[in-house]
Amino acid sequence: MPPRSNPTARQARLGAELRKLREAAGMAAREAGAFLGGNQAQISHIEAGRWGVSAERVRRLATLYSASDEKLIEALCGMAEERVKGWWEEYRGVLRPGFLDLAELEYRATRLRSVQTVNIPGILQSEEYVRAIHTGYVPKLPADEVDARVEFRVRRRTIFERASPTPFVALVHEAALRMRYGGRKVAKGQLEFLLEASAWPAVTVRVIPFTCEDFIEAAHSLLYAAGVVPQLDTVHLDSPLGGIPVTDTAGLARFGGMLDFAERAALTENASRQLIHRIAQEL
Repeated sequence: MPPRSNPTARQARLGAELRKLREAAGMAAREAGAFLGGNQAQISHIEAGRWGVSAERVRRLATLYSASDEKLIEALCGMAEERVKGWWEEYRGVLRPGFLDLAELEYRATRLRSVQTVNIPGILQSEEYVRAIHTGYVPKLPADEVDARVEFRVRRRTIFERASPTPFVALVHEAALRMRYGGRKVAKGQLEFLLEASAWPAVTVRVIPFTCEDFIEAAHSLLYAAGVVPQLDTVHLDSPLGGIPVTDTAGLARFGGMLDFAERAALTENASRQLIHRIAQEL
């Protein structure tokens, strides 16, 4: 089987974690490849996510590396055994891979936290709001591309419809609530939908008010997705060039701390709903 030319973020993450285990053991890729009956190139392909790896081989490599964290090893085995394609795969070749990677990240997460300063969290955006955002792109997107993006973003909310919905804490700055993307009607509809979503069992919406005098270092959207073990946590940062994943320990600690700070600055859930309702009434 030829190597994958474009591994998913999930496949690349599995390989990266295996590389961390090997490097922690101080073992050369050549030695690990020989252990599997191959060579350095085989290990390089596995660690880059270009080749799949079985759970059995993950366990063999973990033993070779003297890795003792059983929870992490089982989590990696679980990743290796994932074979069923998620709903987002229907959009491969239609939308950019980054969109699909984000949907899978949300789907696999055990809990989610985000902070937004200029727009509503994507997963809680109304259809009209999503459309208004994507029709404002420069250069203008084709109509079928906009339709696909709207449909895709709405489908991401399926994580809240499962028997065990994914807990999600959305920290939204008041500035984002007052943006009028698409005009007054669209903006008001979005706020009403946000109020509805805030009542869903797994969703918590809290607002960071203008009266907050502390600086919160988050110019773009920041999503923290917790993995089944802390080592598999991931931060997703939005940027003009696409999503940027952060998986290193220092980065996770920094952005996790930023979210903690934002939570302390935010209003309570009840006060947040009152503020959202008042802003909606002003439109």
